[in-house]
Amino acid sequence: MPTSSAGVHGISNQYVADYAAADPLIATFMGVPGHDDRLTDYSPEGHAARAELAREAVAAITAAEPADKSEADAKAVFLERVGLQVELYDAGLAEGSLNVIASPVQNLREVFDQMPTETEDDWAVVAKRLTAMPDAVANLRAGLSYSADQGRVAALRQVRKVAEQCDTWAGRSGGKSFFAALIADAPVDGALRTELETGAKAASEAFGDLAQYLRADLASRAPEKDAVGEDVYRLHSRYFTGSRLDLAEAYEWGWGEFTRIEAEMRQVANRIKPGATLAEAAAALDADPRYVVRGKDGLQSWMQELSDKALLELRDVHFELPDELMRLECRIAPPGGGVGAYYTSPTPDFSRPGRMWWSVPDDKEEFSTWREVSTVYHEGVPGHHLQIATAVYQAEKLNEFQRLMCWVSGHGEGWALYSERLMRELGYLEDDGDLLGMLDAHLFRAARVIIDIGMHLELEIPKGTGFHEGERWTPDLGLEFMLTRTITEPAHVRDEIDRYLGWPGQAPSYKLGERLWLAARDDARARHGDAFDLKAFHKQALEMGAMGLDTLRERLTEL
Repeated sequence: MPTSSAGVHGISNQYVADYAAADPLIATFMGVPGHDDRLTDYSPEGHAARAELAREAVAAITAAEPADKSEADAKAVFLERVGLQVELYDAGLAEGSLNVIASPVQNLREVFDQMPTETEDDWAVVAKRLTAMPDAVANLRAGLSYSADQGRVAALRQVRKVAEQCDTWAGRSGGKSFFAALIADAPVDGALRTELETGAKAASEAFGDLAQYLRADLASRAPEKDAVGEDVYRLHSRYFTGSRLDLAEAYEWGWGEFTRIEAEMRQVANRIKPGATLAEAAAALDADPRYVVRGKDGLQSWMQELSDKALLELRDVHFELPDELMRLECRIAPPGGGVGAYYTSPTPDFSRPGRMWWSVPDDKEEFSTWREVSTVYHEGVPGHHLQIATAVYQAEKLNEFQRLMCWVSGHGEGWALYSERLMRELGYLEDDGDLLGMLDAHLFRAARVIIDIGMHLELEIPKGTGFHEGERWTPDLGLEFMLTRTITEPAHVRDEIDRYLGWPGQAPSYKLGERLWLAARDDARARHGDAFDLKAFHKQALEMGAMGLDTLRERLTEL
């Protein structure tokens, strides 16, 4: 780690290089080359080594005197983000990380989605990583067991659900293992084919053994209670939002936002089918062939076409999109993960493009597009792809940490949700079916604020809400609320509840982040009056890269 004399940008760049070597999975996700043949060490020693890297970097950045405003801004971003990583480690929340959506188990599987497979050399690297899987899983088990010995184990719900995911990826749930499917069509033979098959078999067995360990060992030590309590929740909330939230205010605001959106949805539902409830309007849209695509290939083609259309139509009119950002791939995610869409970033040289992934139930063959139009805008353009790829593109303005490694859910998911609303303002959601889908997405995110804070803090449900008034939130009530007060598909809802309970503090970041983006835009418009330029505002804001919401609030007042 360099000393403070290297400057803020120099220290930040070296930290990314050092961290990539210590966490090869993150290196692959970031697109930092040279580490794709290894897997991350999730043992207690591996976690400790990465925490020490972070601690040393924080000390060096703290001592560094910024050379200019760009370094001063970068220093604030780095200290807030990496400082929180140290806090999470010191709180004992690293080694036992286990949930259904974003923990080391998912990283070990999903990293293969990001690896190139065009050449024989590419497949040789895949083979090495597959062969390393048994040791990586053994290290992961060591970390989980160490955490359990300290009395810190994920809730039983998470342990059981992750075991089910491991079974699917291991091929123990009736289908082919993920790893066997990965190598099945590799255009190689001879010794490399043998190495791939041996590695895939070893990786599958390692995930099968992990499922057994989770059920037979860790489950017996896991608490049944899902709620993490206020202290742990506040720390996670700061990590996901970059802000010290007033949780009581956020909970109350969430209810107000939910009620507002629900009222507008009733108006739209009445236009779709006079006198219909939200559920009846949704059923009418689901039955309308105009909104139906069939088969996973059909869904993939539909979202690619819509994404490409948005890229072409928004370019130069509402956003500046260099050629590198014009390539966005839409893919169906391998089975076994949670239901929903997500985005993965391009490599620094854009040889691996940004990608929008859709994870759908394996047995689902018919899809309603009215529910998903705004999701394409959320994950693609002007949402995550525009936002994240723009930062990656800013090699002349941002350091490597800002471009490749910095991610704050409140900033990123807030922007993506803001983008859905923006597309409505720009005239892209004039169809009432597509509009109802967008509004339900926002209703869903408002409900997240309510039930995520409510379930983890076991808050009382207020009077006047029309839902179990006076009772305290439980997971069962959270599930009932989402199933009865939104029109999101039940399979998605059930996955979402598991997600919130294992990822405390992340779910509210969408709506709370969007709230800040909207307020900042309104403030800039008020300050500039007729001279306000929305395109310029968006360009300047996105080129700053990701940061916590408190830092973002300060920076946006300068635009």
